[in-house]
Amino acid sequence: MIYEEVHAGSRTQRTLSGTARIVSSLRVDGPLLVGLGLLAAYGLVVLYSASGQSMGTVGRAGARLVLGTVAMLALARVNPNFLRRASPWLFAFGTLLLLSVDLIGYIGKGAQRWLDLGFIRFQPSELMKLAVPMMCAWYLHERPLPPSPFTLGVLAALVLVPVGLVVEQPDLGTGMLILVGGVLVIIMAGLQFRIMAALAGIGVVVAWFGWSFLHDYQKKRVLTFLDPETDPLGAGYHSIQAMIALGSGGLFGKGWTHGSQAQLEFLPERSTDFIFAVIGEEFGLIGLVVLLLLYVFVVGRALYLAMQTQDTYARLLGGSLALTFFVYVFINAGMVSGLLPVVGVPLPLVSYGGTSMVTLLAGFGILMSLYSHRKLVGS
Repeated sequence: MIYEEVHAGSRTQRTLSGTARIVSSLRVDGPLLVGLGLLAAYGLVVLYSASGQSMGTVGRAGARLVLGTVAMLALARVNPNFLRRASPWLFAFGTLLLLSVDLIGYIGKGAQRWLDLGFIRFQPSELMKLAVPMMCAWYLHERPLPPSPFTLGVLAALVLVPVGLVVEQPDLGTGMLILVGGVLVIIMAGLQFRIMAALAGIGVVVAWFGWSFLHDYQKKRVLTFLDPETDPLGAGYHSIQAMIALGSGGLFGKGWTHGSQAQLEFLPERSTDFIFAVIGEEFGLIGLVVLLLLYVFVVGRALYLAMQTQDTYARLLGGSLALTFFVYVFINAGMVSGLLPVVGVPLPLVSYGGTSMVTLLAGFGILMSLYSHRKLVGS
């Protein structure tokens, strides 16, 4: 009996050791991989209900998840020195694609955001979510920190040019995320508080002047955010139905696939931008807390990996990727709960989507590469 227990324990130890060797050879971080896997599994379960029990939708989301995972595993093995040297080329290529969208881009749902290659249709703006922070980190890599006024001017141009091209498509949500990715790199580079305060003041002035340049639907989103009841059957409908769904879930929710707002199709975009409301209605406050704890774990682990890297490029890029993921969650949860205006920002790894999911997982692959190769960076 004792021999059998020892033998079983030995087999378990060998299995764990083998798993550790596989994870190490793949250059991935085990805890972060587990956190991402749990989030993705949670998302597929919720998506099945939010899509009206459509296995086709779940299957397509699963296929994109597999594609994103492959991208993550491939990038985790790439030497960060190569990523650093490739950053300006990737940025230039992405900017060229954005210009191509403006000229020959596919128009859908009133926006010109996609390039149609016949066999695939994709948004080049998603590429810039990675290219912009990579470019900013590359530019700051061998320069003294905190950045000088001239350096800040160059960085502002590097960030604002692609942001302007994306907002013009129009895609305010993606443009805002690209802006956040670049700004986070600049802040982590040691941007002084007085400069941040001055830039915030300039931002308020620019927003005041820029109001007249917004599209009508963008203005309506802001006005509806301030008072959704002004147009309850029009622009305010999304926000009102989302808050009804969240509030009706209570502590434990109505049960999986039993949410009235989602299943009776009162809640618009329930499988994409407003899937957070579906979770609140069907799984209640408990379900939302579990989801948010998973996000906290992933962001915390990602920040830990970023802090363990050994050079300026890796620390700035890794921190930006980790915090941008947090911004995704913050904006989506805020807009669904009525704390922020409605913008097209998906709930990461949970909302149904294609390019966005692949981009997020690719970003985590880059972060894992920066961490696992940290002794080689700068050589």
